[in-house]
Amino acid sequence: MSFALPSVKSKPGQPEDFCINEGKFGVPEAFTGGLSSVRASLDVPHPLMLSELNYRKNLDKMNMTILRNTQGLHAPLRIAMEQKAVKKVGHLPFLPSHNVLHESLTGRDIEMDSTDVFNTPEFVEIAGLPHAVVEKSLGIL
Repeated sequence: MSFALPSVKSKPGQPEDFCINEGKFGVPEAFTGGLSSVRASLDVPHPLMLSELNYRKNLDKMNMTILRNTQGLHAPLRIAMEQKAVKKVGHLPFLPSHNVLHESLTGRDIEMDSTDVFNTPEFVEIAGLPHAVVEKSLGIL
């Protein structure tokens, strides 16, 4: 019996093309791009890397599919509408947004990961005058 659930298992993958900046002699230019750029273009990332990048999206998709199969089409549509409405809530551009309501709707308020520790507002190096930031967002400057 199939419930049309998306797979949460990782699928091995590799890039279709390798972007190697070759010079006029056909050798990668390590001096202009650096050694790490040449290595990143040649190495295939770990198979779990792609899965971990899309983990949250796959988990949300699976939960919406389960919800649709158990409660009907209205439940995922209502939740998607609520999340879209919460994303439109605005604030002044110079104030940090904590997205508390969006996190509580998605369930991220009860989880803890690296972004909760390393992405705090006191470590942000971007600061500006409030009037200048608002004028820039309005297109006056």
